[in-house]
Amino acid sequence: MTHPPFFHPEEKPRFVRQMFAQIAGRYDLLNSLISLGRDDQWRRFTLERLHLRGGEYFLDVGGGTGALARTALRLEPGLRVVTTDLTYEMQAVGKIQLAGLPLRWATADALRLPFPDGAFDTLASAFLLRNVADLDVALREQLRVLRSGGRWAALDTSRPPRHLLTPLMRFHLRVVIPWLGKAIARNAAAYRYLQVSTEHFLTPDEMVEHLRAAGFRHIGFRRLMFGAVAVYWAEKP
Repeated sequence: MTHPPFFHPEEKPRFVRQMFAQIAGRYDLLNSLISLGRDDQWRRFTLERLHLRGGEYFLDVGGGTGALARTALRLEPGLRVVTTDLTYEMQAVGKIQLAGLPLRWATADALRLPFPDGAFDTLASAFLLRNVADLDVALREQLRVLRSGGRWAALDTSRPPRHLLTPLMRFHLRVVIPWLGKAIARNAAAYRYLQVSTEHFLTPDEMVEHLRAAGFRHIGFRRLMFGAVAVYWAEKP
């Protein structure tokens, strides 16, 4: 996997944490605007791949303000949900927005999850994988905390294929998204990062190879938003 060109891979965790700390208060609004209001549907579709069941333990990795965890509880109120994120400021916003929901919050690095082996029945993430410093380590760590037969899913950006809408997609990525970041979050650099990291991230076929190498099985994916977003699902043997 190639990394965006404006920092070295070892600098990525600090850069990402500081970036999300700065935009935490406007993150959910900007996600909705950037996705043209489709991000809630994408999260729901991702979680439906897991066939959630009441009483199971569900881990939301890189959960930010808790949007994915909230959707999981809407789909299955009996879930036992834990959400983690590297950026405390994002979680602080979520704790206010989701006060009263039966959520456990943990500030944690996705490369070093503070849970024992096999602790969770299901695990999901939304827009996490392109932000980690080492994708393969992150995938192996997620596999570790799943029980045998546990279900896994992820929603993330994807390097879009070339098609008739490619010029429009590039305009949205390179012009509209940084403009929204500047106008709403007062941070164009953060959304310049989103554009660059999307264009440098893996294709779905490449992601499937990483999932296989990590040890997952029964892997599938679906492209969304003309290929700029993808949903993946898999199981632990």
